[in-house]
Amino acid sequence: MAENQDPSPPLHLLVIPFPAQGHLLPLLHLLHHLSNLLPSLSFTIVSTPSNLHLLQPFLSSTPSATPLLLPLSLPPSFHHVRTLPSPSDVSILIHALSLLSDDLLLWSRSHRPTAIISDFFLPWTHHLATDIAVPNLVFYSTGTLLISILHRLWIDLPLPSHSPISFPSIPGSPSFPFSHLPSLYRRYLAGSGSPEWQFVKDEMIAGDSAFAAIINTFDAIDGVYLSHLKNEMRFSRVFAVGPIHPGFNRADPMPEELSTWLDDSPARSVVYVCFGSQFTPGIEQGLALANALERSGTRFVWCVGNDWVAGDRKLVPEGFEERVKGRGMVVRGWAPQVEILRHGAVASFLTHCGWNSVLEGIVAGVMLMAWPMEADQFLNAKVLVEELGVAVMACGGGPEMVPDVEELGKMMAESVEKKEGRWMEIRKRAWEMGRMAEEAVGESGSSFRDVAELVVQLKELALRRTL
Repeated sequence: MAENQDPSPPLHLLVIPFPAQGHLLPLLHLLHHLSNLLPSLSFTIVSTPSNLHLLQPFLSSTPSATPLLLPLSLPPSFHHVRTLPSPSDVSILIHALSLLSDDLLLWSRSHRPTAIISDFFLPWTHHLATDIAVPNLVFYSTGTLLISILHRLWIDLPLPSHSPISFPSIPGSPSFPFSHLPSLYRRYLAGSGSPEWQFVKDEMIAGDSAFAAIINTFDAIDGVYLSHLKNEMRFSRVFAVGPIHPGFNRADPMPEELSTWLDDSPARSVVYVCFGSQFTPGIEQGLALANALERSGTRFVWCVGNDWVAGDRKLVPEGFEERVKGRGMVVRGWAPQVEILRHGAVASFLTHCGWNSVLEGIVAGVMLMAWPMEADQFLNAKVLVEELGVAVMACGGGPEMVPDVEELGKMMAESVEKKEGRWMEIRKRAWEMGRMAEEAVGESGSSFRDVAELVVQLKELALRRTL
């Protein structure tokens, strides 16, 4: 998108992110992009001191951004979703972040922000925006089906005994087993006696009346749900601005060994396997995955992240890498997922269906093999498999489900085959969806237009603030 050099009044946004990588990174990339379009735009980003390092690449590349460091009244392990003692402790983190409101209100009296941009996991910020008398823009790092379903869940409060849960007011009347509903809601029911979870529920119900919703999606994959969202909820404005491309570079380049290996691989011959930064497969799942990769006979890259040792047992079986030497690579720690997926050697992506990974796979135009585990991943898998036709279900039982080794290995092998048939149709559809994603953010595309309208709205807010 072309850079906008038009002069405009100073615009200062108070940004309140949720400390989880899948929420934080797309928001930072969007802010970086907006700073290029609006030279008068500046940001103050709220963070705890222990999370400051997560902001450094963004801060280094975006001179108009400054951090506001505020301490939480919690041990350090509670400052980021990845290090929470238990996934259910997310309610404690959300509630603790809300207790920063007094400090933020005091800060705002001397700094006068034009508006607040906050993560959708922090609906308490609508109270802060009211107290400061500024608009609140809510950022969603998710697909729109999740937004619609969460909205209904907090209102209807269905119980496990009602499974499957149907949503007749949502287009297509989707239905899900209770165990496939968003984890946030299921954890609320499990811990609804706690004041923190009651706080989360109450705030989620009240938090859908913000000035605007900014969503990391685009019309071609979410158009029907975007239309529903605009009619069903109380947002004044809805901006679909995705897929949000990385706006600043990570310090870590692709490892030379991996880059060379991919360059030497035939076109569309590699299966890429990664389950994101939040979920680590269990030992049985890791063994089944390793056996499937070994039996498939395909070339592959398996990113096992930082948690590749569980207890005294390795997630990657002993001797596995030696047995697949030459046709497979195991990457430990951070992997340059966007670069890997866009490499011409990669044909398919075995993914947990986290929304950021979904969009990265779609942009790359590769076929997806869905293995949803938790959170919004079952909802995303439904959209990918049943509605868009860009994916097949590899394993759909949940975080404890272990796939059939023979079936998974066969699926991997077929995902790189060039012959005509069902698999070729899925690959063609995936490629076409990748083209649509690029068109959405290209000049005159749907997301391009929504970003342009968002910029107009921000300029108007800045102008009104100066009057």
